[in-house]
Formats: sequence, structure tokens, C-alpha cells
Amino acid sequence: MDRFVSNFTNRLDAKGRVSIPASFRSVLARDGFEGLYVHPALDSPALDAGGNALLREIDGLLSTLSPYSDERDHLSTALLGTSEVLKVDPEGRVILTEALRAHAGIADAVTFVGHGHKFQIWEPERFRAHLEEARAKVRDLKKSLGAARGAATAALPGGVPPGAREQ
Repeated sequence: MDRFVSNFTNRLDAKGRVSIPASFRSVLARDGFEGLYVHPALDSPALDAGGNALLREIDGLLSTLSPYSDERDHLSTALLGTSEVLKVDPEGRVILTEALRAHAGIADAVTFVGHGHKFQIWEPERFRAHLEEARAKVRDLKKSLGAARGAATAALPGGVPPGAREQ
């Protein structure tokens, strides 16, 4: 698989190192990135991490903005200017710098969360709260989509969606 999926919680050791989950290390190895690319997430108290796929996404996003524009400069500063490339030791561990740990509120444990092309690193309690909020928003979205679908179906002749009519 070439995607980061699932979530894992690991403790930092006495030297401040944390092991990247084996399945995530496999994705990074296939991606061909030496080390781990990390930047503070823009919209949450977490860290975005990954390899070449994440860098390609950032480059693609930046390429949609006009060169030398304030928007591109701001986004580039926020994503690339605060980024770090962390060395992964032979046992698959990294040391999160103090700046990265401070942004995410990390003390003694982290939760790695797969997002497909990237993964996030969270303080475990903050991740639990974020996950509950995400689940609530998905439930609300599902309800609103169901209500919208129901209203659209009711507006059709006979109240039956096309393709559902018996022939």
C-alpha cells in the first residue's frame, strides 16, 4: 500500500525519540524520501508529516498561485518556512524538535494519524477530541445530505428517484 492509514500511539523515550509506525515507514521507503518532512499543521494543533508525496502536494498548491503574489509568499512561508526534515535512525525513530513539540502540545506520547498522502502527529488527548469532533461533523453532514436527498426525491414525479422505478 502506498497510503498512510490508521492511527498509532507511541511514547517518546528518555532521549525524546519516538518510533514511526512500521507501516508508515514502509510507505516512506517506497516514496523514496530520505528522512521525514514535517511542518506545523496550518489549521490544527498537530504536525503534518510525510515524504515526496506531501512535498508534491505542497508544490502543486503553490503552483496554483501567482508567482511573487502575497498569497503564494504567505503560504510558502507557512508551509516551507516552518518545515523541518528529520533524520530517521536505523530503528525508525525520530526526534521531534522543541518547536514542533510546542506547536502540537506534545509531552511524552504522540498519535500518528494516516491521511493518505501524508500523516499527522498529535498529542493523544488532543487527537481524541479532534476525532470526536470529526465524527460529529460527519454525522451532521450525513444527516444534511440525507435530508437534501429526501427533499430532491420528494420533488420528483411520484417521489421515486430515476432508476428506482420498477419496469
